Amino acid sequence: MTTQSLPMPAGSLEKYLQEINCYPLLTSAEEEKLARRWVDFQDIEAAHHLTTSNLRFVVKISYEYRRYGIRLADLIQEGNIGLIMAIKKFDPDRGVRLISYAVWWIRAQIQNFILQSWRLVKIGTTQAQRKLFYKLEKTKRMLARLHGNNEKVERKDVAKALNVREDLVEEMEQRLGAQEVSLDGRYQMDGDEGRSLAEILPDDTPSPEEKIGE
Repeated sequence: MTTQSLPMPAGSLEKYLQEINCYPLLTSAEEEKLARRWVDFQDIEAAHHLTTSNLRFVVKISYEYRRYGIRLADLIQEGNIGLIMAIKKFDPDRGVRLISYAVWWIRAQIQNFILQSWRLVKIGTTQAQRKLFYKLEKTKRMLARLHGNNEKVERKDVAKALNVREDLVEEMEQRLGAQEVSLDGRYQMDGDEGRSLAEILPDDTPSPEEKIGE
């Protein structure tokens, strides 16, 4: 069972959502029957049915991570991988619905993908940085409600709530507040028609003439 056999959000997201909504949701009894066919007989058709009936839940979870600047289609695709991983390990004897078990796998797959893709936090990501990356803004909003929305939330209060150092809070605020600039974007400079950032960045490597001279 792979993502290749599933509808993927490569084109129009609206079309993808319409397509996955055609798959009916399973009752608890139907889900258990299919899960047992997969666990006992490795029935690929049963696993596929379990997957497609839960694709809309993956989309719902993916929407929660839109603020990190990753394409929604990519988040959904990673979430689908997490769903498949959950189905492979799902035990129908636990007495819980598949999505209740799969939600951890879906979130973990999406979060790992974001951390690997997000340039600003890709290097040196510690457990504390992961916590700050995903919980900083949520914690700020929570503290603002507790102390009154008009009061500024202090870094020391955020650090205490998340049990991390205050300097890590400041560092993550700077990272999340920084804006990335495209090397291919056109920028107006000194009245000219605009050049890309790649065209105006200094190049410290030897020129072809220097290489030949060496």
